[in-house]
Amino acid sequence: MTDETPTLLEFPCDFPIKVMGPQIPEFRARVIEILQAHLEVDEARLSERPSSNGRYLAITYVARAESQAQLDAIYRELTACELVAMAL
Repeated sequence: MTDETPTLLEFPCDFPIKVMGPQIPEFRARVIEILQAHLEVDEARLSERPSSNGRYLAITYVARAESQAQLDAIYRELTACELVAMAL
């Protein structure tokens, strides 16, 4: 028996991480800071989309994930961030 949780993903793989929060410079900077703590961030793999009213920003980063544990750690830190409204 292994210590790893079963997953349908085969690693390494490209995995989109979507994060939503207020459209303020601190939000974008904090999301990138969290991602950089867990992987090498390539700005070319990052896209942003403001909400129709301009209050919120959706950031999508296509990460090159090495393991389920790595993804779990990223999501734990993102959801603990007070600026993050939602992480998918």
